[in-house]
Amino acid sequence: MAEYPNIIKSKLPKVGTTIFTVMSQLANEQNAINLSQGFPDFDSSTELSNLVTEAMNKGVNQYAPMAGLISLREQIAIKTEKLYGVNYHPESEITITAGATQAIYTAIAAMVHEGDEVIIFTPAYDCYEPAIELNGGKPVFVQMNAPDYSINWEQVKKLINQRTKMIIINTPHNPTGTVLSNEDMQALEKIVSDTDIVVISDEVYEHIIFDGEHHQSAARFPGLAERAFIISSFGKTFHNTGWKLGYCIAPKNLMVEFRKAHQFVVFCVNHPMQYALAEYIKKESNYLELSSFYQQKRDYFNSLIKDSRFEILPSKGTYFELLSYKNITNMADTEYAIELTKKHKVASIPVSVFYHQKLDEKVLRFCVAKKEETLLKAAEILSKV
Repeated sequence: MAEYPNIIKSKLPKVGTTIFTVMSQLANEQNAINLSQGFPDFDSSTELSNLVTEAMNKGVNQYAPMAGLISLREQIAIKTEKLYGVNYHPESEITITAGATQAIYTAIAAMVHEGDEVIIFTPAYDCYEPAIELNGGKPVFVQMNAPDYSINWEQVKKLINQRTKMIIINTPHNPTGTVLSNEDMQALEKIVSDTDIVVISDEVYEHIIFDGEHHQSAARFPGLAERAFIISSFGKTFHNTGWKLGYCIAPKNLMVEFRKAHQFVVFCVNHPMQYALAEYIKKESNYLELSSFYQQKRDYFNSLIKDSRFEILPSKGTYFELLSYKNITNMADTEYAIELTKKHKVASIPVSVFYHQKLDEKVLRFCVAKKEETLLKAAEILSKV
């Protein structure tokens, strides 16, 4: 078919295939150990899968309610109150979504108007910027300070103006594995007070946090909770990322707008899985024990590579561990990630791709949400580099 290039004006002219797809495809082609894309290589709970089958056999196979199964929303409300001491109404303040990415997109679509500015912190997960641009907004970038990836809140304060509509935070943070402290959240709370700024708090790794740290959800801070869309992921929490199920909690006035967009973006999401999760999360240990489960994997991986030429930048949460290779080569991280995959058969993600200006600090991101044998094989290779 003939092409008519003048007809199309791309809304995302700079966007190509995501780095996750590129590196996973390269890992498959090279038969490499894939520590690039953030997914576990072990099964999720058999109990949870059986509950899905039970729901299907019971005939729970048609559309779910637009906002989600009420029994699941009720359990989320109970969980949120127990963890963070805040009551969200299951009818009007909780919506089940097709994963966290859909929830983030929907919140942006619901709130951002043409010309609105949205502050995001880099290195940033890659879905934020395109969603802002697709909805006519302008991303405003704040660079986190390596090697601890802290935020300069005074810098943030100076960027606030009458066009600032939204600030997006992510804790525990992908790709760096850092977590925002109580002081960080209080600083943000102070900045947005007496403004009309809304906050998206991407908290998909809320249950994967290490070394005795406590997750500082936006729900804990009244000045943030009153203006925040808080996003969570069942897929990340229960090692079944392919299920694409998550949720958003927000005050009623924000949730009204969220649902206006949600019903046209996706309307509703997987019904039998919602049924299963409503039962599964009644048992608190199913999510409260995850921090120790994943910390053991992080610690195991790090113990195996501690004497390698890579420098460990210890993760405080998430599926990920950052390794600096500055003592090995001066190659660009995008090039070195490819070489490591092709030559040594271990795939990772170059951190520069998460920056607006592709800042290269010689750091790669490795997913440690893997079986011990996978981590052992990868560490043995990395230790010989």
